[in-house]
Amino acid sequence: MSPALPTGDPAPADGSLPVTALAGLGTRPFGVYVHVPFCATRCGYCDFNTYTAGELGTSASPASWLEGLRRELDLAAAVLGDAPAADTVFVGGGTPSLLGAAGLADVLAAVRSSFGLAEHAEVTTESNPESTSRAFFAAIRDAGYTRVSLGMQSAARNVLAVLDRAHTPGRPVAAAREARAAGFDHVNLDLIYGTPGETADDLRASLGAVREAGVDHVSAYALIVEEGTALARRVRRGELPAPDDDVLADRYELIDAELTAQGLRWYEVSNWAAGPAARCRHNVLYWQGADWWGAGPGAHSHVGGVRWWNVKHPAKYSGLLAGGRSPAAGREVLTAEDRRVERVLLELRLAEGLPADALDEDGRAEAKAAAADGLLDPAALDAGRCVLTDRGRLLADAVVRRLT
Repeated sequence: MSPALPTGDPAPADGSLPVTALAGLGTRPFGVYVHVPFCATRCGYCDFNTYTAGELGTSASPASWLEGLRRELDLAAAVLGDAPAADTVFVGGGTPSLLGAAGLADVLAAVRSSFGLAEHAEVTTESNPESTSRAFFAAIRDAGYTRVSLGMQSAARNVLAVLDRAHTPGRPVAAAREARAAGFDHVNLDLIYGTPGETADDLRASLGAVREAGVDHVSAYALIVEEGTALARRVRRGELPAPDDDVLADRYELIDAELTAQGLRWYEVSNWAAGPAARCRHNVLYWQGADWWGAGPGAHSHVGGVRWWNVKHPAKYSGLLAGGRSPAAGREVLTAEDRRVERVLLELRLAEGLPADALDEDGRAEAKAAAADGLLDPAALDAGRCVLTDRGRLLADAVVRRLT
């Protein structure tokens, strides 16, 4: 079961935004996120807005979704007026690679038609290793994709079984090599750590596979047992233990040490890259509070301090757009204080940290205390920036709470 949409105010049927939100549009980076809601099977830990063919039946299809997507992107361009070309495009899911290379080419063509792409735009698609091939990577590279993110999660067969992942342990490495051979300079592998039953040696095997794949980016996330998932039900019944915070901390330190030895440096708490050019520019856009339009069922958007989210079901999404209406289910206009707090929450996670003057008076006092506690770098704070220490990264959420 996917999580409920947030509460908020009603969204205008025509998708219009306040004049204040449009002010400065184009002076900040602008990205487009496309949500592909289709999966072949449902992984036990996942609470994303995804659907299998059996769950959808005849109510929605990739073809009806794509038609809705085209309509939403055209609506977006009309709402934004003199819309900037997209600096970044990120196609996520779900399993975008289920669309095939031709389907992904159609998605990018729709973005180009509505917005255009900025020179040197970053264009990423997520892919399940099992639904890719040499021909797939070559075709999406020819279509204009510049970056691929592969859902590896683990190289340990027992861990993949607990996560209900369908791919074989060796396939992500082979897929990464195929992507690089097709001309992709930027390839990411996603890891999940802290799965019940995972050992330190299991994680070392996954990190060894990363080294073997030769990728320039890794995202590593601690397993969160989301309510409503099959994994949560298994934990609640006592079939599996809940992730242990101390174990998660040990696993994170192991990941950081090994990836650093491989030449990948952390630039956000859960992300490592071979250098500035390898960083995911689309995600940096999120962390720096820039503008993006999220298209697709359940997608979230943010432009100029206004945040909104689409209806979740693909059939309702396509139906609203076919009727000339925005698919937005609700929205909120962020106050200056909301935006300040979000800036602390997001920018503090970056290796560069955030300016200390983004904090209020109480926050600046807490920053000094956090530095004394070894959570923030004292030298950086003296220079006017709040930068997490290695220990601070382990307790990043707690540090944010102190500073806000």
